Amino acid sequence: MRPKTSAAAALALSLLAVLAGCSGMGGVDDGGGFGSSGSTQSGDAATGADGAESGDASDGDRNLAAQVARQERIRTGEIRLRVENYESSRANLTALVRDRGGYVNNSTRRVHERENATWTTGTIVLRVPKANFTATVEGVAAEGEVESSRTATEDVTDRVVDLEARLSNLRAERDRLRDLYERANETEDVLAVGRELSDVQSEIERLEAQRRSLADRVAYSTITVRLAESAPDPETFAAGARWYDTGVVEAFLASVEGVGVVLRAAVVAAAYAAPYALAFGLPAAGAIVLWRRRR
Repeated sequence: MRPKTSAAAALALSLLAVLAGCSGMGGVDDGGGFGSSGSTQSGDAATGADGAESGDASDGDRNLAAQVARQERIRTGEIRLRVENYESSRANLTALVRDRGGYVNNSTRRVHERENATWTTGTIVLRVPKANFTATVEGVAAEGEVESSRTATEDVTDRVVDLEARLSNLRAERDRLRDLYERANETEDVLAVGRELSDVQSEIERLEAQRRSLADRVAYSTITVRLAESAPDPETFAAGARWYDTGVVEAFLASVEGVGVVLRAAVVAAAYAAPYALAFGLPAAGAIVLWRRRR
């Protein structure tokens, strides 16, 4: 009986071991399945969150880029240069601004003279596309010795937006007045609407002129360049003022010229005095002759 009991016990233990192994494998599979599902859901949630943040960031960047693109800025510059030769520097700056796609808006020139020395100063106003503003400023500075330099940027976006809004409202008002004008029957109504329409049209043209001016100043930056040749030293003036340093031939020619001036002045004076001498001198001489004869 013991052998049969031992065999039965061994068989029961084997069945329990098999069942336990199957249960363990099932538990592992279920755990793995839940774990996989959980990871997938977490990943999807994270991906969704990142996508939302990325989308928001992209929209923000696009809005910022649109705002920057709409910004209207006027750039100006002013440079003072000491140059060796005014005409040469002026020609170089003219060529420079043309190469940058701009032009010379206006220029002034003044020649200074003192004793025997002369020097030239002047101003050149350059207009250049805003994209070439910095490069042009650098090119101008390389033309001579920079004494002073200044650049400025003015944001006129608000002014442009305001002008566009006002123009939009005025154009709508103009359309409404035109419709009223066409439907008016009475003479007084026609005249009243006509006057109102004329005033609105004048205001539209004035604001459009301002808008064009702003657009031009934004598109083309302005650079004012003040050029100046070096003035001679005061010692040069003092040396030129000493009369005994003048050459002999130069002094003689100057004296001859002076004599000629005196002779011309005498002839001119005689020409002026001749009519008075004829008008008053001859009667006076005749009276004197008669008086002597009577004595």
